[in-house]
Amino acid sequence: MAAARSAGGNPRIEIEERTLVPQVPATLLPAEDGEPLESPWHRAQINLLIELVQRHWRGRTDSFAGGNMFLHYSARQARDRDYKGPDFFVVRPTDGQRPRDAWIVWEEDGRYPNLIVELLSPTTAENDLGPKKVLYERTFKTPEYFCLDRETSKLQGWRLGEPGYLPVTPDRDGRLPSRELELSIGLWAGIYQNISATWARLYDSAGTLVPTAEERAAAAGV
Repeated sequence: MAAARSAGGNPRIEIEERTLVPQVPATLLPAEDGEPLESPWHRAQINLLIELVQRHWRGRTDSFAGGNMFLHYSARQARDRDYKGPDFFVVRPTDGQRPRDAWIVWEEDGRYPNLIVELLSPTTAENDLGPKKVLYERTFKTPEYFCLDRETSKLQGWRLGEPGYLPVTPDRDGRLPSRELELSIGLWAGIYQNISATWARLYDSAGTLVPTAEERAAAAGV
């Protein structure tokens, strides 16, 4: 902090702001914990959401959709090895063409996810609806947070407001509108990657499913 003289001769205080980043080389930060996902459905659901977002925004390079990868956000978190890895997240605007093994906030101009989706299970639900939700609300300040419980096929969503996360109101079809995606998230029963289950899918403003590559090929008769 330094003092300077204004035009009138009075002292003017100038404050120089600095961003402190962890002194941890990115190469030493893990990308994932090596633990398998809860089930093949969890892996497929993450892949499905990534595919749908990428197809919806095809041709654009200003967004990143990732899943099952660590998100590093602070010196303390890196030092304590308190690693967090959202099941699925979207960041925009950002360079969507740059390859990443993990999302490192201080190397991404301080950007946190705009949207996060967690897939609940009996072993993760308490954490996803408790400490993780608080982290995303108060530290990440992620505008939208959604959770899908496979056991109950229950889809929940929250949007950041005052004083914090507020429930997203379902539309008349029971889907949850996402301002960040400019789409709605809803449930769909069907087969994806040879797994028959209930899935979180994306719908456009007309209520039409955002199709997978396989669905587009089938519709085209390929």
